Amino acid sequence: MSTTPATASLVALAARRQLPDHQYMDRATVQWISANRPAHGQAWLPPLRAASKRLLGRSALPIGWLAEPKIHDSIHGVRHSMRTAALAALLSEMHGQDDTDTVTAILAAAVHDCRRLHDKDDQGHGARAAIWLAANGGPVRDHFGLAATPCPITRAAIAVRLHDVPYGDFDADDQRDHARAERICDLVKAADALDRYRLPKLRWWPDARHVREPAFDQLREVAFDLVVTSESACLAGAGSAEAVLYALAEKGMV
Repeated sequence: MSTTPATASLVALAARRQLPDHQYMDRATVQWISANRPAHGQAWLPPLRAASKRLLGRSALPIGWLAEPKIHDSIHGVRHSMRTAALAALLSEMHGQDDTDTVTAILAAAVHDCRRLHDKDDQGHGARAAIWLAANGGPVRDHFGLAATPCPITRAAIAVRLHDVPYGDFDADDQRDHARAERICDLVKAADALDRYRLPKLRWWPDARHVREPAFDQLREVAFDLVVTSESACLAGAGSAEAVLYALAEKGMV
């Protein structure tokens, strides 16, 4: 639930450049998001495979996995990570990726922000999350029910590390890592960018110029709807995970 006073909505604070370190959604900001609905084309959603639906049902991270518990219900918390995982699943299956690649993309998307300390420009949080994932591959596989399923933690960790590094800022090491997990990196970056409709300034919303994903525009409508539906459900009293699962069910994704 929101802890931001009604008189200090995120959109108002953003306009005044006074956003706090930890930012929680509020009704005025959801209303502002809804009122600024872009003109999207109707998207065709692939029917997700049973394995993807099962993983999305498990994509809410335990609060103990977060570097900062205050992030759990913030704009970079569980709702964001679950929606990003769902969008990564859609993008992967739209490209006909196999089960292993789709599982890897979902897992990476789910944990990509787990080492954030705050909701501002927390530089290096991707690298911290990648280190955490590499060290906790066993518990992560167990949480997702993947103990007996091949799941390249190394490629997932690469995608997590690079998700907050702009393509134009890649150094030689970044380029080499990207080449090792190119498809997963590109999927996670695009899924993360599609969920930017939750942010309280229009210029921060999804921009295809920053991703390498041909299906990006096709999923704008579903990404927008997932934000509005899940954030509204949370403000109505649902828990963060429950709110996203409700939004996914409304789209026939779980």
